[in-house]
Amino acid sequence: MTLAEMQATDFDMEEAEAFMMKIGDIVNSGAIAVMLSIGHRTGLLDSMAGRDPRTSRQISDAAALSERYVREWLAVLVMAGIILYHPEAQQYELPDAHAACLTRDAALGNLAVQAQFVPMIGAVQEPILDCFKSGGGMKYDDYPGFHRVMAEDSQQTVVDSLLGDILPLAVGLRERLDHGIDVMDASCGSGRALTAMAARFPNSRFVGSDLCPDAIAAARTAIATAGLSNILFEVRDLTNFNAPEHFDLITSFDAVHDQKQPQDFLKRIRAALRPGGVHLMQDIGGSADLENNYDFPFAALLYTISCLHCTPVSLGQGGDGLGTMWGWETAEAMLREAGFAHVERHVLPHDPMPRQLQCHRLRTFKMNPLLH
Repeated sequence: MTLAEMQATDFDMEEAEAFMMKIGDIVNSGAIAVMLSIGHRTGLLDSMAGRDPRTSRQISDAAALSERYVREWLAVLVMAGIILYHPEAQQYELPDAHAACLTRDAALGNLAVQAQFVPMIGAVQEPILDCFKSGGGMKYDDYPGFHRVMAEDSQQTVVDSLLGDILPLAVGLRERLDHGIDVMDASCGSGRALTAMAARFPNSRFVGSDLCPDAIAAARTAIATAGLSNILFEVRDLTNFNAPEHFDLITSFDAVHDQKQPQDFLKRIRAALRPGGVHLMQDIGGSADLENNYDFPFAALLYTISCLHCTPVSLGQGGDGLGTMWGWETAEAMLREAGFAHVERHVLPHDPMPRQLQCHRLRTFKMNPLLH
């Protein structure tokens, strides 16, 4: 419909123009997200936090970066209202209230880590277009920097709260770890959570398995540096994982929905637990029903990650393509089908992208409502 045709009908031009502005804001925000990612990776956001206003030259010199590029980067974040500009002195400032969610030691969690997903998934647009036509999938190593980003995300959503918040969810688990038990992290990625547990609980024995060699290489480097001898990392496809009653604790952090066959994966985890064993599973805490997720934080980003990463990597293995937003209802049903008899569902307040963390035992059943 042409503009003249619109004007000649009862077309709601005001609504159309308001929606056009909304789309413009979305495109603008995508550009800002890329610049936040760059600010995180270069350390510019960290270097500006807690500092008085400075010129672009002072900022670039402190970060050992090109002033010309830094000046353009600053301009974007000034326009976004993230960095303040003082034109009289040509100085830039990152207010404390803004740094509180944008730096590596941010009190509210570092959302610049999540901003990295935008350029990462944008980099695979061309092969994803082919997947839309063929119905095929992708491999983990098709995504530049995936394990680096996930390791950073895991650090603030799992590792930093592991000892104080996550492990205590299973009553008596910390005491058992102190005494000495067998632990597995299924699809461990770069292994930060397992490494933290191995360092804290030297009497227990830890195994981390992941499909991706680059992630396992990073994990092995970390334990060599730490000098840990009670932990092993292995490159392993867990599709046919079979270790009957071998472990007392199995963890899976943001991993189940990516699996080739998630239902079978959970059944194999259940079979690998000894009587009284525990499965700690963290995953995205949204609903399986689209209409329930309008108010869920970062829902659009999570569905995008699902469409462009989690679903393709599952389909690329010949799998089910369950997707990131498989929902707590689906997870609960699958856990029941896998034979877990006791399920507790929790949401930890520190996570900027709310995940559900479930504690599963082999005996008795208990259900807690999900807190959004």
